[in-house]
Amino acid sequence: MVSIGYFLSCEEFGPKELVRQAQMAEEAGFQRLWISDHFHPWMDAQGQSPFVWSVIGALSQATSLPVGTAVTCPTFRMHPAIVAHAAATAAVQLEGRFTLGVGSGEALNEHILGQHWPPPGERLARLEEAVGIIRRLHTGKRTTHHGTYYRVDDARLYTVPERPVPISVSAFGPKAVELAARIGDAFCTASPDRELVGRYRDAGGGDRIVQGGMKVCWAPDEEDGLEQAHRLWANELLPGQVPSTLTRQKDFTAAASLVSREAVAAQMVCGPDAERHRARVRRYVDAGFDEVYVQQIGSRHEEFFRAYADEVLPAFHGA
Repeated sequence: MVSIGYFLSCEEFGPKELVRQAQMAEEAGFQRLWISDHFHPWMDAQGQSPFVWSVIGALSQATSLPVGTAVTCPTFRMHPAIVAHAAATAAVQLEGRFTLGVGSGEALNEHILGQHWPPPGERLARLEEAVGIIRRLHTGKRTTHHGTYYRVDDARLYTVPERPVPISVSAFGPKAVELAARIGDAFCTASPDRELVGRYRDAGGGDRIVQGGMKVCWAPDEEDGLEQAHRLWANELLPGQVPSTLTRQKDFTAAASLVSREAVAAQMVCGPDAERHRARVRRYVDAGFDEVYVQQIGSRHEEFFRAYADEVLPAFHGA
């Protein structure tokens, strides 16, 4: 049975608006929430970047939906012990309805403390060590760790949930997928890639949860939606290591200017056609995803949630 969630964008909206959208999502029939964890937006046009852990605290009081980060980097900007502390508190606030989504990060957010940004292999190794630290601290036991990349000295979390916090690992390539299968409780990615899902399950992921995120721009007409999607999220289509290595919003904006409107239209459903929105969700379902998170780009959230409540979500309830 597929579960449809709503993807809260910290790159586009401030904390109060994110809470408002979460409440509308619950009222519309979305079953869970994802929320991005960034220090910066990708481009200045997106315009926001609140501290995700403060927003999660507010969400715990404003909705009854499960919440997950998509995704937190626990390796540079925040030490894994601090991420463990934040995630444990979030899980207590949400009464166990919290999943810590983790990934190897992007230089855009993680360079801010002046640390060297290493190649992908080291970033994955750091992520593996960080997840091990987080899991040990979530036991509530005293933890000392002298590893390759991190040190923890006689640390203990006193506020921990009754059950360990599930950890979902983001991956886009073969090595990262293998790591996700080895260290995660779930796997998340951003495209309906059946082959990637199969690789995850074959690598040891078995029947664990697979999560996927997608962006749409509901609007009264397709051209209006496409204009917003192209202006705000053309960076989503940048290839290879480009998104993980650029450090400035103006560089993302320059790179995104090379992405055509046609490419954005092929990647993101824009406009009011409910069947096209349903078809994009079905691509994830058909590829074997268990949870699909939909993000509305730009404005018109009231219309978006009404359209999904009436014409999209009913097609998947019980699917």
